[in-house]
Amino acid sequence: MAKITRIKASDSPRKEEKSDAPTITRKKVIVKDKKSAKTKQKAIKNAEKKIGKSDKEKKPFILIRPFVYLGRYLRDSWREIRQVRWPNRKATWKMVLAVLAYTALFVLIISLLDLFFTWLFNLILG
Repeated sequence: MAKITRIKASDSPRKEEKSDAPTITRKKVIVKDKKSAKTKQKAIKNAEKKIGKSDKEKKPFILIRPFVYLGRYLRDSWREIRQVRWPNRKATWKMVLAVLAYTALFVLIISLLDLFFTWLFNLILG
């Protein structure tokens, strides 16, 4: 259950105040999620399970550990990838064209600098 404080500016002043300035009133709004109740129950159950375990938790066998860690890494990576907001086709092409334009610009600049320094060194050593 999330508590949200909504601040609202009203044009009419309060009865005890007689000014022309708008006043700000606060109103508490409680938002109930169906998911939040379920997640709280799951969290409570998980906490009870953890408390019920002994202090010495079972560690995976030494040969299995790398696979367990790899599995955790892949699971966490997949969760992060699902949170990414991928660009649409139009935005992707805009970014590709921007990269190509900057690449062409820097190729031109580096080529001009190379020609200039080649000419300069040939002039000095020539």
